[in-house]
Amino acid sequence: MSESNRNKFTRRAALASGAVVLAGIGTYAFHGRSARGFTLSTADDKTLNRGNGAEPDSLDPHKAQGQWENNIIGDMFIGLMTEDAAGNAVHGACESYSVSEDGLTYRFTIRDHAWSDGVKVTAHDYVYSFRRMADPKFAAQYVSLLYPIRNMQAVSTGEMPLDALGVRALNDRTLELQFHFQVPYIEQLLTHFTTFAVPKHVVEKHGSQWLQPENVVVNGPYTLERWIPNDHVRLQKNPRFYDAHKVKIETVTFYPTQDSEAALKRVRGGDFDILTDSLPPQKIDWLRQNMANELRLWPFILSQYVQFNFKRKPFDDIRVRTALSLAIDRDVICGRVERAGEQPAYCLVPPGMPGYPGNARAGFRAMPMQARLAKAKALLAEAGFGPSNPLSFDYAMAMTTEIKLISVALQDMWRQVGVTARLTPSETQVHYAVLRKHDFDVAWAGWAADYRDPKNYLFLFESSTTDMNYGGYANPKFDSLVAQSDDLRDAGRRAQVLQQAEQTLLDDVVIAPVYFGVTRDLVSPQVKGWISNNINTNRTRYLSLDRSVTSV
Repeated sequence: MSESNRNKFTRRAALASGAVVLAGIGTYAFHGRSARGFTLSTADDKTLNRGNGAEPDSLDPHKAQGQWENNIIGDMFIGLMTEDAAGNAVHGACESYSVSEDGLTYRFTIRDHAWSDGVKVTAHDYVYSFRRMADPKFAAQYVSLLYPIRNMQAVSTGEMPLDALGVRALNDRTLELQFHFQVPYIEQLLTHFTTFAVPKHVVEKHGSQWLQPENVVVNGPYTLERWIPNDHVRLQKNPRFYDAHKVKIETVTFYPTQDSEAALKRVRGGDFDILTDSLPPQKIDWLRQNMANELRLWPFILSQYVQFNFKRKPFDDIRVRTALSLAIDRDVICGRVERAGEQPAYCLVPPGMPGYPGNARAGFRAMPMQARLAKAKALLAEAGFGPSNPLSFDYAMAMTTEIKLISVALQDMWRQVGVTARLTPSETQVHYAVLRKHDFDVAWAGWAADYRDPKNYLFLFESSTTDMNYGGYANPKFDSLVAQSDDLRDAGRRAQVLQQAEQTLLDDVVIAPVYFGVTRDLVSPQVKGWISNNINTNRTRYLSLDRSVTSV
C-alpha cells in the first residue's frame, strides 16, 4: 500500500473505531473515577467470575469445538492427561502409561477415582466414549482430530463397525489405545476434550438430556449448577474429584463476552475477576498505561486468517485468492488495529512449535505494499475483474468487537484494488457453524493449537477432514505429504516433510494468513496462581482468591 493510501486507510480506521474509544472514555468519566481507578470485587474468596468470550454451543466434550467451550469443559472433565497450572500436559485420569516398542500401542492405568455420583470411572467408560466419537450416527465434527487411532477414520465413515476401533478395556482399570503411526504429541492430544470420557451409565439413561444440571455427572473438579443461555454458566466444586482437597475456588461462573467494550467496563466495575481474549483493540494502549498489572499479553499459538471457499466461484481461481491476499497490509492490522504485539503472518503454522523449522512462507512476503497492490489488480484483471466488472462477495465474520474492526480494515484494503466485500456478521458459534457447512464465499477464521505440533494445523486441510476443512480444499500432493510425515520416525525428517506440506498450502493460497496472536487477558490482582502460557489455558482448580487485596 502506498504511503498516501496507508494514511487514507489510517484515517478511515480511526473514524471506524474512534467513536467507540470516545464513547468508552465518556462512560468511565460518568463513574467519576480517575484514569487508573477501577473497582476490585468484594465477593467472597471462594467465588470466581470469568468473562469467557463467546456463548458455548455445547458443553458435551464430544460436540464442542471452541476455546470458550474448552475453558468450561476442562473445569468439568479430566482426560487421561490434563494440564498443569502452566498449561503443560500431566497425568489426569490415568496414573501411568506404557508404550510398546514400535510406539503404536499405549496402555493406560486409570486412576482410582469416581464420577460425581460416586460410580467408579473405568476403562469401559473410555471405550464407550471413543466409540461415541467414532459413531457415524453421532457425527462428531471434531472426529478427524482422532484419526491417528487405529480404524478411527474407517469407523467414523461407516466402513467398519464400532468394535473395530483400536480402543479396548483390558480390565476395569487398564485401557489400550492402538495407533496407525507414532504420535509424538500423544500427551497433549489426550488433554483435548474429544478424548475425554463421559459417563456411560448417565448418557445411556438420559440421552440428549444428560447434560442438564439435574442429570449431569462429571469426573473433573467442578460440576454444572446451571446454564442460562446468553447469560452465564455456573459450576460448583465437585467434592468427589480426586484432588478436591487442593481446589480452593468453590463456585466459578463463566459469562459470554462478545462485546469487549461492555466486558471491559464490567472488569473495571468489579463484576469479573478474569477476562480472557475479549479486550477491545482500541483500548490496548490505555490498558498498558493504566492496568499494566492486570493486563496479560503473552505469545499465543494462534493463527488468524482469511478462509476462501474452493466450492464457490471465483474463489476456485488461484488468481483471485492471491490478489485478495496480496492486498492485505498485515503490518497495519497488527500495528494499528490489533496493537497488542501480534506478528504479521505469511504462513499457517505459528511460532512456538517444538522442533519445527517454520520456514514456509507466502512468496510475496518481501514485496513492497505498492507492488503488491499493482500485482493484485493485474491478477484480478487476468481473472476477468476490473472497473467494468468489479469483484464483490459476502465476507462472513464473527460479531466480536475485535473482529469487527479487523473486518472493516480488510474491507477497506480490498477496496483499494477495486473489490467490494459485504460484511455478514453473526454470533461466534453461528459463524463457525456456517464455516463447517461451507456456506460462505470468504470468511474470517482462526485456529488455536489443540496441541503443540504443526500437524494440528495441517490436518485441517486434509481432504479427509470434512466439516473442519472449511474451504473444501483437496490436493493429493498435500495429503500425501501429511501421510508421509505420519510414518517417519526421525523427528527432523518429519518436520521437513510437514513444512513441505505447509508450503504446498501456501503455494495454493488456500488461506490468506493475517497474523499470529497473543493472549489478551485481564486478571485481577485478587486472583492468585494465574500463569500465562502459549495455549492460553488456565484451569480454575489451580487458582485462588485473596479478597483482602483492595488496591493496586
